[in-house]
Amino acid sequence: MTSSHDPPMAIDIDAVLVAMRPRLHRYCARMVGSVIDGEDVLQDALIKAVEAFASAVPIENPQAWLFRVAHNTALDFLRRRNRREALHSVAEVEMIADQLDDVERRQIAASSLRTFMRLPVAQRSSVILMDVLGCSLQEVCDIMEFSLPAVKAALHRGRTQLRALGNEPDDTSRPGLSEAARSRLNAYVSRFNARDFDAIRAMIAEDVRLELVNRTRLNGKAEVSRYFGNYSKVSDWQLVPGQVEGRPAILVFDPNEPNAPPKYFVLLDWSADKVAAIRDFRHAPYAIDGAEWMLDEG
Repeated sequence: MTSSHDPPMAIDIDAVLVAMRPRLHRYCARMVGSVIDGEDVLQDALIKAVEAFASAVPIENPQAWLFRVAHNTALDFLRRRNRREALHSVAEVEMIADQLDDVERRQIAASSLRTFMRLPVAQRSSVILMDVLGCSLQEVCDIMEFSLPAVKAALHRGRTQLRALGNEPDDTSRPGLSEAARSRLNAYVSRFNARDFDAIRAMIAEDVRLELVNRTRLNGKAEVSRYFGNYSKVSDWQLVPGQVEGRPAILVFDPNEPNAPPKYFVLLDWSADKVAAIRDFRHAPYAIDGAEWMLDEG
């Protein structure tokens, strides 16, 4: 039995971050309109959270606190990107937040990242927090640092706008890969699928950089070569050339699940026909949630 004089229980911040990372990414990706940029924002937010945690006053709701850190980091990212859209205060209109049924909530949660980006920031944030991530109205107020009437107004307008956008045809098409990008990607993928890792090592630059997202970073050909050895030990992958958010990418499928969507993706950067950087999301499968991806049809 505890008394009111007992000190608050210590928070294992590392465990909280591990548990919250997928949900935080969902929020960041939808705020900035990209699962790739969303991971960058998330990593920045986690660094800020760890640095601030030691000096923070006792945190009663660590999840809401982390969302507030992520929210502010996403806003900083949008400002740095010089978007014309800015966060303006919402007129404090007294209204009751719409009550959604499960079907409406699922429809909102399934909206594309591009659709969310068409909402003003305050509307976007409130809808993502409430309808995608399941936060309470009070938690949304705390995270956005808005009054309850302001959050209700933003939520109402955001939902109304999403419904209207959802009825519009989505005729946006992505350009295909260039011949140069297709050739390089196909060469990498075919050798990887053939488990010819010696040939893959010959394709990477001496100063190649690897980010195994949510796990580790390696630098230089000697260190990165170990990464291919790890892939040689497992068989739960089949690489296919494609695009993620319009960027050349490698989509990774599980050959044991032939009808399943890709599990994750890998991004490559090239320099003088050598692989200069690898960004592998194997340990961050949450990142493909909501991503616009397509197979290369060339």
